Amino acid sequence: MSIITIERKVLEKNDEVARQNRELFADHGIFVLNMVSSPGAGKTSILERTLERLRNELDIAVIEGDVQTDLDARRVAKYNVPAVQIVTRGGCHLEANLVRDALANLELKAIDLLIIENVGNLVCPSNYDLGEAMKVVVASTTEGDDKPLKYPAMFRNASVLILNKIDLLPYVQCNLSILKENALKINPSLTVFETSCTTGQGIDAWCEWLAENSRRKTAS
Repeated sequence: MSIITIERKVLEKNDEVARQNRELFADHGIFVLNMVSSPGAGKTSILERTLERLRNELDIAVIEGDVQTDLDARRVAKYNVPAVQIVTRGGCHLEANLVRDALANLELKAIDLLIIENVGNLVCPSNYDLGEAMKVVVASTTEGDDKPLKYPAMFRNASVLILNKIDLLPYVQCNLSILKENALKINPSLTVFETSCTTGQGIDAWCEWLAENSRRKTAS
């Protein structure tokens, strides 16, 4: 019982900071996404393809979360967008206070779109609100088609699902229709994109959706 009480207090504190973050984002008209996935699903590659297409249309900033190293932040920095690295030193997820601290290194009034790349994990990040407008979950074909059934909370709390590495379908044991069906059983409201960072398939559709939603948020 004491463990449950402690966990509840931790989440309540996180939710309060997340509320403050959300108000800050709203004040500056920033559209904020929290990208989550298993390790190796391709979040950073999708982020790179996104920056290639949208960095000249939108003012984009990135917060990179990782257990160790700043390798992903270095990849993002090549696109000349503001990027802040959060190293959790073993922590399995980002928390709202870490995002709040990272924001001190960004010029918020100059940002239209903020993408938070969370630590690779489909368990813990599902419980932690960072103040984002939406969670975007990335699932790759190399993981099989049962991930939504194994980690339902993440798919239930997400608004967008990116099915990545579809170019590998001929070589892996994954039925894309079943993967999508499993995800939509958990969350029928998911907006779904099918992508390949290698061939570029589906990236334009994702970026068009992202640009439209970012402009709508900024205008409001």
